Amino acid sequence: MRVTIVDYGVGNLHSLAKALAAPNIEIVVEPDPSRALDTDLLVLPGVGAFSPAAEYLAPAREAMRDAIRAGLPTLGVCLGMQLLFESSDEGSGRGLGVLVGDVARLQARRLPHIGWNTIDAGSRPTQPMYYANSYACRPTDSSIVVGWSTHEGDRFPAVVRVGATLGVQFHPEKSSHGGVQFLRDFVREVAT
Repeated sequence: MRVTIVDYGVGNLHSLAKALAAPNIEIVVEPDPSRALDTDLLVLPGVGAFSPAAEYLAPAREAMRDAIRAGLPTLGVCLGMQLLFESSDEGSGRGLGVLVGDVARLQARRLPHIGWNTIDAGSRPTQPMYYANSYACRPTDSSIVVGWSTHEGDRFPAVVRVGATLGVQFHPEKSSHGGVQFLRDFVREVAT
């Protein structure tokens, strides 16, 4: 199985690649967003600012959006999740527009929101995950949210899911065993 991490000049590429590594998995770090689409699982990494990442993806925006909407399994981590949406208050540039909604600054005194936080996933038990964000996705349709977190009273989507597209605001690659297991479970699901 081929897992391609898009290298748009920011992100925890090494940590994410290490967390995704497993037998029978080929990890590819691809700087060309158009070439990244030749994969079994597309990964948009986290860490960084929305505008430069959106600008980097702009030449391949339509092809990437079309491939994801057509069912290309995709994982967006933190900034990568935000790039799946239409736009961000963090700066100019258009996201991929795969998911309807925008990204807004967290309503909190202390930013960025850094550290461990729990996820409310309804009846499913979850482990704390590691966050590093000042912005959060605000989907138009909250039914795509499968897990929530709260920082200083601001409740925001921690996990969104539409078909084979999964976005997480936290950093599973920095979330110890629980985060790595989360990644491996998604890779296993994609592989079957």
